[in-house]
Amino acid sequence: EDSEKLKSSVEGKASNLADALVPWSLGGTALTYLLTRNATKALSILMVDFSCALKLAMPLAVLSAMREASQHHITVKGGKFLEAVAEAETIVFDKTGTLTTGKFEVTDVSPVQGSKEELLELAALGEYNSNHPIAQSVKQAYGKEADTSRIGQVEEISGHGIHAQVQVDGVWKELYIGNQKLMERQSVAVTTPAAVLGTTLYLAEGTTYLGSIVISDSVRPDVPAMLAGLKKQGVSKLVMLTGDKEEVGKKVAESIGITHVFGNLLPGDKVAKVEQLLKEKPEGRTLAFVGDGINDAPVLARADVGIAMGGIGSDAAVEAADVVIMDDEPSKIVDAICIARKTVGIVKQNIIFAIAVKIAVLILVALGYATMWAAVFGDVGVSVLAILNAIRALSYKK
Repeated sequence: EDSEKLKSSVEGKASNLADALVPWSLGGTALTYLLTRNATKALSILMVDFSCALKLAMPLAVLSAMREASQHHITVKGGKFLEAVAEAETIVFDKTGTLTTGKFEVTDVSPVQGSKEELLELAALGEYNSNHPIAQSVKQAYGKEADTSRIGQVEEISGHGIHAQVQVDGVWKELYIGNQKLMERQSVAVTTPAAVLGTTLYLAEGTTYLGSIVISDSVRPDVPAMLAGLKKQGVSKLVMLTGDKEEVGKKVAESIGITHVFGNLLPGDKVAKVEQLLKEKPEGRTLAFVGDGINDAPVLARADVGIAMGGIGSDAAVEAADVVIMDDEPSKIVDAICIARKTVGIVKQNIIFAIAVKIAVLILVALGYATMWAAVFGDVGVSVLAILNAIRALSYKK
């Protein structure tokens, strides 16, 4: 009985083995054909499945674009920022030093008591230790060497101005020099001059109003061309933020063609305004902020993409920004957008082309209409073409 079971088991296994080896019985030619055909198809599918085209062409396009941007004095700190620039639809500008030259000069001195020279002297002494462009313009207008022995303690009040101790005729006086918000904080009643294209610096001794000094700067020559270029590129919303009075900001904005203006803003107010604009922007689009000063650093960091002026910009602004315009020409923002959009277009072309060719070759291989050579083209050939297409990012023309 046991021998019968063993014989039956052996015969069953031999039958299964025979079934498995049926193709071998077809002869050498048939066997070679079947093995070669199946192996070639498998290798062809494996070859097409490689993603070399995407892995090589996409980073190469981004690196080419960053290199081309640097040739136009634009530093982009990463590929994701290049994509963010390409999607920019709202651009927010700081006024002073960005849209304007930041080269201030005193255009009006209006003392309430005493002479213009005395008011300028007090302002120059109070601003002596400041490197702010407005302070520099006041000292330049004063035109004399300041007597530093007459300068006591100086306190900077962020977003407002300064509090300085200055000696006048042997008597130390508490001076407050700054914007209208500083005067309101000190309960000083001021005489507001007519709206002018400039910044008004108010002076007070304690709670006594001494007068005002108007400092003006000029709009950068290439700003009108920049704004026209941005509108041509489809940037639908242009906004200007300034710490100056809103009336002054509106006059500057009207002269260059910006319709959205917000004035009397402290650094924290600018961040809050950008937060609001971020909520209002269309989904899938980005907001860019352009600034140059140390007070702009928080806003540059908060925006989808921060753009800083690298020449006159503070170290803090350049560090916080994602894109830096090294030669302080605002029109380069248009170049940055054009380079970014061209690069994004090239990347999309490569992705669509590579995937479409691979799918087509896979289908043809599976149906038996394509050989290994088609699979090689689907990988290596597509990679070469995608790389050549990516190199087009090096050929931007203004």
